[in-house]
Amino acid sequence: MSADAERLRVAYLVYRGNPRCGGQGVYTRHLTRELAKLGHEVTVFSGQPYPELGDGVGFVPVPSLDLYREPDPFRVPRFAELKTSVDLLEFGIMCTAGFPEPRTFTLRARKLLAGRRGDFDLVHDNQSLGSGLLGMMRDGWPLMGTIHHPITVDRALDLSHATSLARRLTLRRWYGFVGMQTRVARQIPRIVTVSASSCRDIAEQLGVEEARMAVVPVGVDDKVFRPRPDIARVPGRIVTTASADVPMKGLLPLLEALARIRAEQRDSHLVVVGRLRDGSLVPAVLKRLGLEPAVRFVSGISDDELSALYGSAEVAVVPSLYEGFSLPAIEAMASGVALVATTGGALPEVVGTDGNTALLVAPNDPGSLAGGLMRALADADLRARIGAAGRRRALERFTWPVTARLTVEQYRLLLEYHARAAHDGSGPSWPGSRKPGRPPSGGLPSQSTDSTSSLSC
Repeated sequence: MSADAERLRVAYLVYRGNPRCGGQGVYTRHLTRELAKLGHEVTVFSGQPYPELGDGVGFVPVPSLDLYREPDPFRVPRFAELKTSVDLLEFGIMCTAGFPEPRTFTLRARKLLAGRRGDFDLVHDNQSLGSGLLGMMRDGWPLMGTIHHPITVDRALDLSHATSLARRLTLRRWYGFVGMQTRVARQIPRIVTVSASSCRDIAEQLGVEEARMAVVPVGVDDKVFRPRPDIARVPGRIVTTASADVPMKGLLPLLEALARIRAEQRDSHLVVVGRLRDGSLVPAVLKRLGLEPAVRFVSGISDDELSALYGSAEVAVVPSLYEGFSLPAIEAMASGVALVATTGGALPEVVGTDGNTALLVAPNDPGSLAGGLMRALADADLRARIGAAGRRRALERFTWPVTARLTVEQYRLLLEYHARAAHDGSGPSWPGSRKPGRPPSGGLPSQSTDSTSSLSC
């Protein structure tokens, strides 16, 4: 540890830091900024696309071959680009329809960290869970991981929506990295996750001991995501975020629901924050349902532009079949817009279950989605009550400064464990260790300003 016990030096790893697509770049930007504000020294090691970072946060690029970049995903690199064995491994895995980045990113990051043991107190990995992390631990690094939710859930949902044997075989190959992530997750000494729901799933599906996990919910920037009285609500406007056009996000059931709504309310329309992937089923569904004029996709927008979009909406919706947490849910709540959400995964835990802060509906059920959305669209007083109560819940429970403080608490527990293990030479277990797979209990801790401890799983 540093000579100054109050100040930690953190090497933070994120294999993809995209600030505009997916939650990992958002998590990275806000968490590292708040850690720096607390006085800690944070250096982000990231692959492409690189993250946007706050003042005082260091950055070390970990360039990959960037094989999935736009506008030429699955590109064939030039021969001159294949300079190392890791480059050859990355290209070779892609050629066999696998996804190499979690593995190859951590192998490259390990090399960059070699010889820098005196520069950092610990390594914090943001869900790469690549095999290079095991090498880092052998090199003597105290290492903590964040797992937002187990990718086994994504794999199961994608496979359940596959329409052919060839598609199922391709998906199984693509998700070949899940076995590696499972092996690595079981060996990381300390893991934080974002909800009790994710904690249970990680224990059950990855076999991680609950004694080695803690729940640290993520936060929302309430100065950006706020009520916007300067922006007029657009009648019938529904907003959803689907940064990843995959079955788990529930966009297809939402489109079916919108078709039902428009049969009664012709001005209802949908704005989707995200863009369609190649081979998406969405365009065909839009055409079949006659929804092409009623659905608009926007991508690459700033947080302030997203806040303004929420300000223009009558209702926000999170139609996901599963969520480990849901940043879009708390961003909509903090914006004061009425929220309709499914009961998939951690969503009830995040948005509340009493009906005062969000309307909950069944996942993957267009009829339930249509019913919840029509109820909200038809009742301005209900929308106002839910929007105001949702903002109060977001501000009381989910703030980035508290997320950072609770994360630092976990860093210190990791360093205490590492010191004991080095002294004993036997790698002591965390208190309460037991056989992997048993689900933990409990719910999200309240993130009030005087919160001082995270929730053990």
